[in-house]
Amino acid sequence: MLRCNIKQNLSMYIVAIGWLYVALMMAVAEATNSTGSVLGAIVTFLLYGVGPVALVIYLMRSPGRRQARKAREVAEWQAEQAAASAQPDAGGEPAADAVAPVRKES
Repeated sequence: MLRCNIKQNLSMYIVAIGWLYVALMMAVAEATNSTGSVLGAIVTFLLYGVGPVALVIYLMRSPGRRQARKAREVAEWQAEQAAASAQPDAGGEPAADAVAPVRKES
């Protein structure tokens, strides 16, 4: 499973790098065109390259972030359980008396 996950991540990054290369070439074509401008090239690279790639990578990595968060929560819960079982009265409540006190009548 781990090997498959690494291949999926690698292919995701290869596609992202390819898309950024295409967007960069579009920006270069925009900048070198006789009617193009450098500002237009920057906007082209940001809107066609960086923005969509950042969004796709963020969305593709969300299951991994979710798994990491759940693993961290499970580890914290297990640590709390281990700490609670080590000390019998670590619940924070005072110990109850075994016998209720008896009042003297006056």
